[in-house]
This record gives sequence, C-alpha cells and structure tokens, in this order.
Amino acid sequence: MIKSGILHVIARMNIGGPALHVAQLSSGLMQKGFETTLVSGRQEDSEGDMTDLADQYRLRFHLYNSLGARLSPWNDLYAFSRLWRLMRLTSPTIVHTHTAKAGALGRIAAKLAKVPIIVHTFHGHVFSGYWGAGISKIIVFIERILASLSTVILTVSESVRNELLQHNIAPPEKIHVLPLGLDLDIYKNCSVKMGEFRRELGIESNVPLIGNVGRLVPIKNHRYFLMAARSMLQSGFDGRFVIIGSGQLASELQKLCSESGIGDSVIFTGWRRDLDRIYADLDVLVNTSINEGTPCAIIEAMAARVPVVATSVGGVPDIINSKTTGYLVSEDDVNSLVDTIYCALNTPDVILDAAQSYVLKHHDLESMINRTANLYSKLLKEKRNVV
Repeated sequence: MIKSGILHVIARMNIGGPALHVAQLSSGLMQKGFETTLVSGRQEDSEGDMTDLADQYRLRFHLYNSLGARLSPWNDLYAFSRLWRLMRLTSPTIVHTHTAKAGALGRIAAKLAKVPIIVHTFHGHVFSGYWGAGISKIIVFIERILASLSTVILTVSESVRNELLQHNIAPPEKIHVLPLGLDLDIYKNCSVKMGEFRRELGIESNVPLIGNVGRLVPIKNHRYFLMAARSMLQSGFDGRFVIIGSGQLASELQKLCSESGIGDSVIFTGWRRDLDRIYADLDVLVNTSINEGTPCAIIEAMAARVPVVATSVGGVPDIINSKTTGYLVSEDDVNSLVDTIYCALNTPDVILDAAQSYVLKHHDLESMINRTANLYSKLLKEKRNVV
C-alpha cells in the first residue's frame, strides 16, 4: 500500500557517499510502500557517474542538467522552476533534500509549492575546509534561513549535529542524527576475492599495499598521503601505494609523484566499482581528509577487515575509536602518519574484529531504511494531528 509521496532531491549523482545513500534509501523506501521519486542534477565529467544506480534500483528518476554543483544564476533559476513545477504537479507529501545546493533550491521550491513536510540531510561538515571565513559566514546565514523552512534536519553523525548546533543553524529538537547505512555484505565476505586485484597490478602477495579511496579534490588532502608515501619509500619501505578515485587534481597529483621520485611506487587506478576486490588485497586504508562527514570508504574497509588510518576530522572519530577500531592521526604530522601506517600493518585481529562488528551494527543499510521510514511515519502522523 502506498503510504505517501516522497521526492528526494540531490545536486548530482557523482561517485561518493551521498549518491549511494540516496539511491539505496530510495529503493528501500519503495520496498516499504513509499511512493518515491529521485531528482538529480548532472555531475562534472571528472567526478565519476553513478546515475546508473537509478536503473539498478529501478527508481523513478528525473535528471535535470541545470541542477549541478556549480553556481550558475540562470541554470539555478531554471532548475528551481523545474523543481517547483514538479512539486506542484505531483504534490509530494515529503520533500527530502541532500547536499547544499539541492538543499537550498529544493527547500525553497517545496515551501512555495506548499509541501507539508520538508526534510534536509547534511552529509558532511559544510562550514570549514571548503571556503574562507567570509564565505563560511554567508553559508551559515543562508543555512539558518533554510533550516527555518525545514520540518526536520538530519545529519549522518553526532559531530555534524554538534557543528550545526554550534553555529545555531536550528534548535536542538529539530536536528536528528541518522547514521549512514550501507549494504556491507559484499565487503564482509570479500576475502574470497583475495589476490585478484594484486594480480591485475602485478604486485606479489608479500608486498605491502597501502590504499587511499576517494575523490581527487582538495578537501581529501592526497598530498598528505603522498608525503607519507615518499617518506616511507625513501626510508627503504618495500611496498606500493594505490590511489583509487579521480577528480580535478588527478594530473597534478600524478605530476607530484613523478617529480618526487615515487611515480613507480604509486598507482592511480581512476574510478573503480569493484571495491570489494580492492579491499580484499589492501593491507591498510589511509584517509587523509581535511574534513569529512561519514566516509563510505572507511566504513567499507572496516567491514572488509582492512586496518584504517585516518585523520581525526569531522565525523571520523564517530566511527573510529583510536587503537580500538582503527587509528586516528593529526592533519599535519607526517612522521606520526608514517609511524601509524607501520603500526597498522601489524594490526591485531582484536581490532579488526571490533571494527567490523561496529560498522555491521551501526551502519547497516536496513537499519537506516527502517529509521527513515519510522521518521517519515512520525512526521506524517504529527502533520495529520495538527491538521
């Protein structure tokens, strides 16, 4: 039975956590009887494309070329008008927006279209690491206005919620934590594919393989990862480093490796979908971001029993308890990062067991879908009681 019309809006379906989140969530909600539609903008060519998830999950899907990440007054106005017309035509009961730009255009359109319930999810920390102090103050001001239009604000971690509260984006009772949930079965059983990725790269099983998974953009701070790689290699480390992902900094980072004399030991694979094969052969996953919400790569690696070394930023400490489920490091101490990577290469089973157990319990896809469905039902009930 159809319970309610839900319209999800996201700026783009580029490779990353938000796109995977909204596709799997929309699919799960449909299976629970919610009539769900997804609207997305178009991603940049360098970002990787996950719009095929709409077909994979058999979603009702609209692609708006005018709705993307970049600010463009005319395109943004056109995207806004299309969203408003769609809402007026389909009369959704709930509009649920994701990411900053879609959150702005979608929530304003929903308010003007008189949508009863407006929900927005913050997938990460948006007030630091991306812009200077002046722009960040403007963003805070805009988000306060948008929050006033929202029925509920969701965050993927407690630390993101705390950041919103620190900036007075909305009152505490309006902001709820809904942890990211992923389909982790493929990762917890990925050891059956051990050796496949190494054979593809021509790397022997006894050669340490250190990986980094993520978009090649400034916020991911791959330079820090490469500084550690250079230090280790120059000290005689007989291992290899692999960077999985692509983005605007791909050529620059490859040039940096060449100029640093480590080009032969660092492999750039570009975007990959077979992450289970990759995690099966990694000895350590290193995340060096300046800021993060809830990184999918860390959750996937923990599910695959790969030791994780990560900068202690954003929502990462919500996932990793240092030396209990992984290893946390600072953002600016290469020697400490190197020492921690060496330590992670000898991670005891008790840490790997704890890490896997934690993510399977707290970041399960079905649990996220159930929590969202329960929240929607609660909001619908409250709206009916008010009316």
